[in-house]
Amino acid sequence: MALIDRGDFAGETSSRSTKLIHGGVRYLEQAIKKLDLAQLRQVRHGLAERRTVIRNAPHLAHPLAILTPVFSWFEGMYMTIGLTLYDFIAGHDAFPRGRWLNRAQALDKSPMLTRKMHSAVLYYDGQFNDARYALALAHSADEAGAAVVNYVSLIDFGRENGQIKTATVQDQLTGETLTIRANVFLNCTGPYADSIRLLANPLLDRRIRPSKGVHIVLPRETLQSDYAILIPKTRDGRVVFAIPFGDKVFVGTTDNDYSDLTLEPVLEPDEVNYLLETVRPYLDKAPTRADVQAGFGGIRPLIVSSRADTKTLLRDHEIEHDSVSGLLSLLGGKWTTYRLMAQDAIDRAGELLTKTVPGSTETHYLIGGENYRFEDWQVLQDKYGLPTDVCQHLMKTYGNRAEKVAQLTQVQPVWAEKLTDSQLFIQAEVVYQVREEMAVTLRDVLARRWRLELSNWQLTAQLAPQVADLMAIELGWTDEHRSQQIKTYQALLASFMKRAGLVFGRSETVTLP
Repeated sequence: MALIDRGDFAGETSSRSTKLIHGGVRYLEQAIKKLDLAQLRQVRHGLAERRTVIRNAPHLAHPLAILTPVFSWFEGMYMTIGLTLYDFIAGHDAFPRGRWLNRAQALDKSPMLTRKMHSAVLYYDGQFNDARYALALAHSADEAGAAVVNYVSLIDFGRENGQIKTATVQDQLTGETLTIRANVFLNCTGPYADSIRLLANPLLDRRIRPSKGVHIVLPRETLQSDYAILIPKTRDGRVVFAIPFGDKVFVGTTDNDYSDLTLEPVLEPDEVNYLLETVRPYLDKAPTRADVQAGFGGIRPLIVSSRADTKTLLRDHEIEHDSVSGLLSLLGGKWTTYRLMAQDAIDRAGELLTKTVPGSTETHYLIGGENYRFEDWQVLQDKYGLPTDVCQHLMKTYGNRAEKVAQLTQVQPVWAEKLTDSQLFIQAEVVYQVREEMAVTLRDVLARRWRLELSNWQLTAQLAPQVADLMAIELGWTDEHRSQQIKTYQALLASFMKRAGLVFGRSETVTLP
C-alpha cells in the first residue's frame, strides 16, 4: 500500500479547518426544521466520531467548552432545547453536559462577553490540532507498513484495456519521475478530486463544488477565557465561532464559492471586515483590524447535489467507482467523520479486490496516543531538566513521543534553547521534525508541524532564518538554497498580509493587484 501527497501532509484544507470535532449544531437545527433525516444522521455520526478522535489521539484532541450568548429569554430557551437534544444524541460519552447560564455565570467564565446579553447557553464539543492529527495518521500508516511520501505528484495514469494499472508520479523536489503499479487507485484529494477523476476518465461529470472558508486570528486577550463562543446568527445564515487555540483566538468561518483551485485561498479585506462585524455584538470590547495578526483559508469539497448555495450543501461523503477507468474516489466529507470516510473507502476497495477484512481503526491509537498521560511531563522534566512549560508543550504536541525530542537535547545541549522567548518551541523540535516527521521545507515546520504561520505572520517571518539554519544542517542545504527558502517564504507571508490589507498588525487600505 502506498500514499502519495503532491505537497506536505495536511498542506491544503486539512490544516486550515476551524479545529473542531463536532456533530454540527447547524445541521441539527436544519434537521429539525426540515425534518431532514440525512442531516440528523450526519449529526449522529459526527457526535459518535468525536469520541473516537479524542480517544485515539488524546494529546492532540480534547473537549472544548463553548458559550452561546443570547439576548432574550426565548432565545435562551430555544438554544437550550436544541443543545439538550444535541447532548442526548451524543449519548453517554465523557463530554460534560451543557446548561443554561445566567449573565453573571457566563461573564465569570468568559469576562469579555457583552454586558448586553440576557444569558448564555453552555455546551461542549471537541477541539483538535488538525495538521498534527493528519501527520499522525500518515506517520501511523508508515509504521504499519504503508509507503508514505510527501511532495510527490500524480502526472498521468497508464491503462490496460481501458483500466488504469499504473500511475506516473513526479518528485516535486527533485523532478524525478517513477511509475507505480497497483490493483486499485484511490483518489482522496478533497476539493481537487475532480482533476484526478477527469484525468482517469475525461467523460465524467464534475462532482465537487469548492467552497472557501477563512479565519482571522486575534490575540488571546480578545476572550481572556478558555471558553469558545458560538455566534448562531449572521447576516447570511451561517454560524461563526471564536475559539481559543494556544495563545490566540481563531474567528471563522466564511462560506463562499471558490472557482480557481490553482490559487491558494487567502484572507481578503472584505472577509476580515465580515468576521470582525460578526463578532463585534458579542464582545464588550470589539476587536479592530489592527488586532488581526494572521489569517488562513481552506477549501471545502462539497458534493454537487443541487444548485443550492454552498452553505446549504451537506458535508457528507460518497464513494464513487468509475467502471470505465477503475478509479475509486472518495468525495466530500469533513474532518469530524474522516475515519468513517476512510473505512467506507477501504471497504469498497476490499470489495474490488475481494479481500475485505474488518477494520480496526476505531480502537487504533495514533502515533503519540497510546499510553499517553499528560502528567508525564513531570517525568520529562526530572530526566532532562527542561522548563515546565516546555515539557507540557512537548507532551501536548508529540504525546508519548515527546521523550524522543527531549533526548536530542542531550546530544546537543544548545538544542534545548527556545527559538524565541514568546513561544515554547525549542530547537530540538526542528531536528526531530526533519528526522522523524518528513519536514523538508520551512513551511512544513512553521505552518504545520507547528502552527505559527496560522497565528502570527510577523513572528513566523522573524523565526524563518533560525529554523532554516537548523534544517540546512540536517538536510544538507547549500547557503544559496537556505537563503532562497527564507526569501521565498518571507515573500509569501508578506503577500498574505498585503492581500488581507494588513502590515504586521496595522491596518491600511490596500489596492489589490
